Amino acid sequence: MASSFHCLLFCSLVLQIITTTPSLAKAASFRPKALVLPVTKDPSTLQYLTTFSQRTPLVPIKFTVDLGGKYLWVDCEQGYVSSTYKPARCNSAQCSLSNSKACTTECYSSPKPGCNNNTCSLSPDNTVTRTAMSGDLGQDIVSLQSTDGFTPGKVVSVNNFLFTCGATFLLDGLANGVKGMAGLGRAKIGLPSQFSSAFSFHRKFAICLSSSNSNGIVVFGDGPYSLLPGIDVSKSLIYTPLILNPVTTASAIFEGGPSTEYFINVKSIKINDKAVALNTALLKIDSGGYGGTKISTVNPYTVLETSIYNAVVDAFVKAVAKIPRVKAVAPFGACFDSKNIGSTRVGPAVPFIDLVLQSESVYWRVFGANSMVAVSDDVLCLGFVDGGERARTSIVIGGHQLEDNLLQFDLAASRLGFSSSLLFSRTTCANFNFTSTA
Repeated sequence: MASSFHCLLFCSLVLQIITTTPSLAKAASFRPKALVLPVTKDPSTLQYLTTFSQRTPLVPIKFTVDLGGKYLWVDCEQGYVSSTYKPARCNSAQCSLSNSKACTTECYSSPKPGCNNNTCSLSPDNTVTRTAMSGDLGQDIVSLQSTDGFTPGKVVSVNNFLFTCGATFLLDGLANGVKGMAGLGRAKIGLPSQFSSAFSFHRKFAICLSSSNSNGIVVFGDGPYSLLPGIDVSKSLIYTPLILNPVTTASAIFEGGPSTEYFINVKSIKINDKAVALNTALLKIDSGGYGGTKISTVNPYTVLETSIYNAVVDAFVKAVAKIPRVKAVAPFGACFDSKNIGSTRVGPAVPFIDLVLQSESVYWRVFGANSMVAVSDDVLCLGFVDGGERARTSIVIGGHQLEDNLLQFDLAASRLGFSSSLLFSRTTCANFNFTSTA
């Protein structure tokens, strides 16, 4: 009964979401196979940013990408003007889909985006600063490019796209010019689910973060994921189950329910094929939602619970005993003289680190390009950070370790596909062909 109810909600919303206005008739008649967004790295905050258009008239809006974020949230206090904005009324299908548990009844100004009575509310969450507040659920047009997996295609629009209004102070700690966060998490109103529902494509998306100043990509829908010089990365992915954390990991916990973030089952860590001695109980998610391994784009580097961090650093230092150490540079604990480290196709010539998954033969191998961080011309540091003794999540795989790795999240099958370093294939995440269109 529950699944039938959710299907009815999705089906009714799809009729509202697909664009039907005259100005968008062309986009409505064209059903894309997939959608693509460019992703850049902000050098100041190390956040990953994307831009797409919203509102009527359409305005390009910059967002911080939050891989496990619940949904799209936008600052509605400063300059949100749109003739197509609509609040989601309490007890509506939209509120049920969003899993809202609250209704706004105390807006004392004239109605405007972010301040409407009889409107269901959620908790927009700045996951960088771990700050959340209550905000209205609303709907408006969003517009972005389609793709065939090789090049960008026609611009398509989605009407009545659900998002949450946040206050301006929630932008504190986000990159300059950002107006909110784009949540790619498991929630039914996360970007992946809304786009797949609107255009009836697979409930999948892929993310490929660039290590350079060029664009990486997020692709909503299935592959191919073609990177110059004509390499379809979707054909060489390794797969592992996505694990559901039954306890929310959001800053505001009153909404309850499971976490919308993406967890995987790391069973051990190896350095140069030698297992690191650590407390494997920390690798499992306990009844309170603590432990386990998740993937994050808001953490610039991988964060390890203290005992795991110490074990990994000690094992790595022993494996590179012949390389002189230098004074540590925060936030890192192990740094080395780079003049004594060679170079390979996959980065600095240091021992590889394996995150061993469901079996000994399935592992995510981290090479020097992703394990080491150049903090100066002469110093390379192991790019892992101490997360404390009572870390909520034992291993948080951060942005630097994700760069130039393509990750495919299959929400329907609850499966992660990953490429390991694309540098082995002589390509990078910056090699999607944005220069021509289909």
